[in-house]
Amino acid sequence: MTTTAVQAPPARRRGVVVTRVRHTLGRLLVTLARSVAIFVPVFLVATFVTFALRSMSGLSPARIQLGEEATPEAIQRVEAQWGLDRPFLVQYWDWFTGVLHGQLGTSWTNGADISTLIGLGLGVSLSVATFALIIGIVLGFALGALAALRRTTWIDRAITGFVTVISVMPAFVVGIVLVAVFAVGLDLFPSAGYIPAEQGLGPWLAHITLPALALSFDVVADVARQLRGSLVAAFRENYVTGAVVRGLSPRRIFYGHVLRNGIGPALATLGLKFPALVGASVVTEWIFGLQGFGRFANDSAQAGDVPAVQGVLVVSIVLVVLFNLIVNLVLARVTPASQRGV
Repeated sequence: MTTTAVQAPPARRRGVVVTRVRHTLGRLLVTLARSVAIFVPVFLVATFVTFALRSMSGLSPARIQLGEEATPEAIQRVEAQWGLDRPFLVQYWDWFTGVLHGQLGTSWTNGADISTLIGLGLGVSLSVATFALIIGIVLGFALGALAALRRTTWIDRAITGFVTVISVMPAFVVGIVLVAVFAVGLDLFPSAGYIPAEQGLGPWLAHITLPALALSFDVVADVARQLRGSLVAAFRENYVTGAVVRGLSPRRIFYGHVLRNGIGPALATLGLKFPALVGASVVTEWIFGLQGFGRFANDSAQAGDVPAVQGVLVVSIVLVVLFNLIVNLVLARVTPASQRGV
């Protein structure tokens, strides 16, 4: 009897743990299934519209290769070489099946493989964007949480003022100031260029720090504002009052109730920020001499290289969907409202 009584509580605890794990995995699988169900039609429609833009644009590789003085016969010959004389749906299906296999086509301007070109630029942009996102999350969450904990005090007003100022500062202006101060003035970081992480972690971090800082200001501002507002609202909820009445410590109330219920809007903001950091950093990449994804997209658009622009759009769609999927999975795991399907 004694042995059974001693062994029963651990068995019950194991059963509770297994049940919680199964429940958590079930929620994550449901969230994943919903996201995939949304992704498939969105991807199909987006790729179709993206491909249709080429026909609507009237651009042709013959114009790029032969110039404006090309004869109709020469234009027809070049377009036949590129398969542009076939029916539209046939062209789309061939292109779409290639996309599914990771083949984004061939550049009109230099004949290079677009997947390879995008891969080279995307590695640079992902390095900078990921570091910028980390800086934005750390500083944004720290400032937002501190402002909420010290709401209505001078600390709250100082953080709000600081966040407001950095939110209106363009990234290229911040980049120029950072180069002038930390690269030229103090000689702490290189002013331009990029070194892959395979050639050394230290040089890699040194080259991406300043551009990441320049891009992180907007993330810091948005995350801090969202987190501060949602945490202040969470502090006013009845469950916080109930936790105080039950005698829970302020630390446990904040981490166990306020933060878990108020972190959702800040996490949702990150779902849009990361793809924007990757694709909207053209000017910053020019300032720091980076051959990244945004600069490649800009150069391709200016050159009229339609297949390259299509490849950029496809990769951008995938980045947006994948990162939002990650954010949704984190929300489903962390926030109680998401767990209830709210």
